[in-house]
Amino acid sequence: MLQTIAAFDRLGEENAFAVLARATALAQQGRDIINLGIGQPDFRTPEHIVEAAIKALRDGHHGYTPANGLLATREAVVRRTLAMTGIEVSPDSVMILPGGKPTMFAAIMMFGEPGADILYPDPGFPIYRSMIEFTGAQPIPVPMREANGFAFSAEETLALITPRTRLLILNSPANPTGGVTPRAEIEKLVAGLAAHPNVAILSDEIYDVMTYDGEQHCSLLQFPEIRDRLIVLNGWSKTWAMTGWRMGWSIWPNSRESGHLYDKVRKLAVNCWSCVNAPSQYAGIAAIDGPQDEVEKMMRAFDRRRKVVVEGLNHLPGVSCITPKGAFYAFPNISATGWKAKKLASALLEEAGVALIGGPDFGVLGEGYVRLSYANSEENILRALDRMADFLKARPAAA
Repeated sequence: MLQTIAAFDRLGEENAFAVLARATALAQQGRDIINLGIGQPDFRTPEHIVEAAIKALRDGHHGYTPANGLLATREAVVRRTLAMTGIEVSPDSVMILPGGKPTMFAAIMMFGEPGADILYPDPGFPIYRSMIEFTGAQPIPVPMREANGFAFSAEETLALITPRTRLLILNSPANPTGGVTPRAEIEKLVAGLAAHPNVAILSDEIYDVMTYDGEQHCSLLQFPEIRDRLIVLNGWSKTWAMTGWRMGWSIWPNSRESGHLYDKVRKLAVNCWSCVNAPSQYAGIAAIDGPQDEVEKMMRAFDRRRKVVVEGLNHLPGVSCITPKGAFYAFPNISATGWKAKKLASALLEEAGVALIGGPDFGVLGEGYVRLSYANSEENILRALDRMADFLKARPAAA
């Protein structure tokens, strides 16, 4: 048997893709499956974005691009960042990457090693913990508590920082909970981080436009006191329904004080993925600079579905659900059903034809919860809720 290095045995997975594969297999067998598991918009990429990529291909943009992205694409990100946050960044701090995960990979690899601690949200996106463990660093969960609206507590987060802490990962609006951390709490955290100048911050802001009920996303770019140690992750996947395009961006510090992080990630790009394909970058420019009416239409639909989901979940036996303030996920509490979360998720898929994700797939604090994505039609959501109600009434507790 071939021998691989032990680090690869520490890699985890994103179980949403395993659920998607099983749901697809069941559908291919003729089963009627309603997929509320996968976290991607069910809308088409707006047509003007598709046309921009086609035009780029027809215009001959078939070759390599710079490792950090086309200047025009980076400048588009600069314009979008200014519009969203009021902060002007340099195009020489913007990296264009093939999706959001490469930013996580790069940042965690830079700061993770045996003997280091990395703090991450729990429940949270599973790749955070997977990559931390891959590097040999110690993953330290930052609790995202239902009682706190699944926002982080600045006091609790700061109390977890030790001399071993190298990186703090934040995510708001959040996957899997839909939690949005209020600006006041972020301000408390930033103030407290003054006592920990050697801790870097990775802020995952991929859902930045996806807020509801008057909530406003607060970007950590708005705090100049941490700018020299802040990495911001963002991208095209969620906002413009471009998950399959594999297009992300991130903003990095590149000062001497930061250790020239930007140049380090540029070198990683050269060694790993070379560059992002040209036509997708032209599509990305069109997405940022073009009309946003399709984005607004999508967000209105998500808001309607969010209300349907929350109302329906709170009528299910043994289920309660607080109202998510961001993203397109609900994270209902199912502890009173008598089921363990992953067993319930599996049974609902196999027996009721409803795909969702068990909370433990998002962290050690995810037991007692499941994640539903409302990136599906209102009709399908209502059908799924009916199936869940019938299942829970027939089987109120695990056998």
